[in-house]
Amino acid sequence: MLIGELSRRTGVSTRLLRYYGEQGPLTSERGPNGYRTYGEDAALTVRRIRALPAPGLITEVIRSVLPCARGSEPGFGWCADLWGALERESAASDERIGELTCGRDTLAAHLARP
Repeated sequence: MLIGELSRRTGVSTRLLRYYGEQGPLTSERGPNGYRTYGEDAALTVRRIRALPAPGLITEVIRSVLPCARGSEPGFGWCADLWGALERESAASDERIGELTCGRDTLAAHLARP
């Protein structure tokens, strides 16, 4: 299927589909006309990418955990190795949130001064 059809099937923009292809989690072939063509499993791959529990996951993590997905719909099962990766990402998110909160509090303190 062409990228426009994949976009219609998944509700994901063609721009984001191209990004997934550039970063590796989504693969395509080039037809003789140079157009990207996707296999029938591409829609499932996109749904799996979109169903990942943390929208801030970096592409490297997405690429590493997609092979762990089992089943065909959101809510699919994961292999055991995935949990460690998600726990590390969760801890990293907590750390970033802490840093941002500290920065915001510092700015607020400066703004509160007369």
